Amino acid sequence: MNALIKSRWPICALTLLLCAGSPARSQSSTNTPVPAPAAPAVKRPARPVMRFTEPDPLEFTNHDGYVSLFDGQSLKGWDGNKKFWRVEDGAIVGEATKQNPCGNTYLVYRDMKAKDFTLKFEMKIVGNGGSGFQYRSQTGIPWLIPISPAVISNTGPVNLDWMMTGPQADFWPSQIYTGQFYSENTPMRIIAWRGQVVESFGDDRKRLMGTIGERRALGELVKADDWNQYTVIARGGTCLHIVNGQLMAVLVDDDPNSSNNQPGLFGIELESITLLYVRNIWVKKLD
Repeated sequence: MNALIKSRWPICALTLLLCAGSPARSQSSTNTPVPAPAAPAVKRPARPVMRFTEPDPLEFTNHDGYVSLFDGQSLKGWDGNKKFWRVEDGAIVGEATKQNPCGNTYLVYRDMKAKDFTLKFEMKIVGNGGSGFQYRSQTGIPWLIPISPAVISNTGPVNLDWMMTGPQADFWPSQIYTGQFYSENTPMRIIAWRGQVVESFGDDRKRLMGTIGERRALGELVKADDWNQYTVIARGGTCLHIVNGQLMAVLVDDDPNSSNNQPGLFGIELESITLLYVRNIWVKKLD
């Protein structure tokens, strides 16, 4: 038996020597590199939704940001010849008759001047008379057109405080003028007829830039003997006239010295033999 042990001793010694030279498996595992923690995910902003949209529908009665120029009960803030102007049933009434002729006369709103704005009002004419709404206008300027002796006999000498010079949103349902851009008491007179987009260059030159529609076809949208919704948008040298939701005329006048481009007063015209009603006058002033 001793001989057997002696014969196996070299093998055991070699085995021990090999094991001593090999690192332990557990020791090897402790030297494995530890992976770094993952970086936090970057939160990317949400992509905007890209789509085509329609504007909100027309809402003439929306008055957010507007101020009222008429309290529905009195002519507070307004200045004109009381022979022709009164308040009745929540509306401003202008009336001229053969027995009480006015020629041209104006009810001037004295409590505001504006250049850039959106104006909304409702207007009605009973019969065949004419009117219009003045804006960016002045008073006290000599009148260019002769006044009828019959008018002077009825009203006395012309009071220039009640005569307005400047842009007008025309309103004459029985004629072709409603919606046009008229320059009152200046040589320019009708600058943009109904249905036109016009560029103006001073007192005596203008150019048609495009058309909106046929003049008489647009007139079918104007209501005779009934209320009409009128919107005037004035921004810089551009003015738009909209009647009952339909664009009627556009003027572009970039001349800074033009009477069309000056801050001014609002007012209502009474012309010829006319029975006129105006109500719901609202302005969003931007300047």
